[in-house]
Amino acid sequence: MASSPTDSRLQESEPAGALIESWIAMKLPPASASPHTRTSYRGDVNDYLSFLTGYLGMQVTSDQLADVDRRTLRAWLASERSRGIAPRSIARKLSAVKGFYRWLNEQYGIDIVTVETTRSPRYKSKHPRPANVDDCKSILDHLGDDDAGDWIAARNVAVFLLLYGCGMRVSEALSLRHGNTPLGEAVTITGKGNRERRVPVIDDARHAVDRYTALCPYCIDPDAPLFYGKRGGPLGQRTVRKVMESARNALGLPQTTTPHALRHSFATHILNAGGDIRIIQELLGHKSIATSERYTLVEPSRLLETYRNAHPLAD
Repeated sequence: MASSPTDSRLQESEPAGALIESWIAMKLPPASASPHTRTSYRGDVNDYLSFLTGYLGMQVTSDQLADVDRRTLRAWLASERSRGIAPRSIARKLSAVKGFYRWLNEQYGIDIVTVETTRSPRYKSKHPRPANVDDCKSILDHLGDDDAGDWIAARNVAVFLLLYGCGMRVSEALSLRHGNTPLGEAVTITGKGNRERRVPVIDDARHAVDRYTALCPYCIDPDAPLFYGKRGGPLGQRTVRKVMESARNALGLPQTTTPHALRHSFATHILNAGGDIRIIQELLGHKSIATSERYTLVEPSRLLETYRNAHPLAD
């Protein structure tokens, strides 16, 4: 890859690892990206850097990054395939590398045509697989009949109602604090990218959370996590997945019936009942290229009205 005339902004050859950290700090600061996102991007680009180190037989610096050619990029992609990395994951890694090079171009004028024009591997897009309404209700009924103990059963119902009844991610439901209770008609949560949104809370979910907090045997202060595990520590996502696994096995449901599938079910069932796609985007806190200001300027009263009229549990 040929260097552009503006490469003079790189006063000297810099270690690639240091450049990656500068990129992460500038483009993915803690205020706008979760630790998981930062770790994922750093890992993807470091994998690329590790390949270059072995392929070129030298410590990679900004000079090698600027001079990478199409043959080297093809060798990297082939190496990823030979390691059994799925096409979808390779595409994600390439996307991260392209983002890193765009930053190099912005900061140092490094030519990125070769990297930008490298094609991602083709892969079949996975579509969400929501459960149907009857299955979602069966899961909630089953959890309510769980003999693991009154407070644990109440906890499970409360968590799963926040997923299906409110469209929360598992991480969002588990991030709630006792200070958020009693839940009102809506609660403010922080989702991906540290973006806040208001989530309407259906009556069934609010009542389930009230019942859980009344039965929970552990001392809860306002700053403590709302949901506890059996031994008194914060409830973890792994436990939530195990609860769902037990429920779907007992009910004979497919393996695609996961906690996150309940969030997909939330959106699908509201859409099927006539809900507006813009309302769904607002409720789920999705961010995409197609998102425009009109999606985020929906009247709060219309949000609540559409939600209550369309959700299957809001009868």
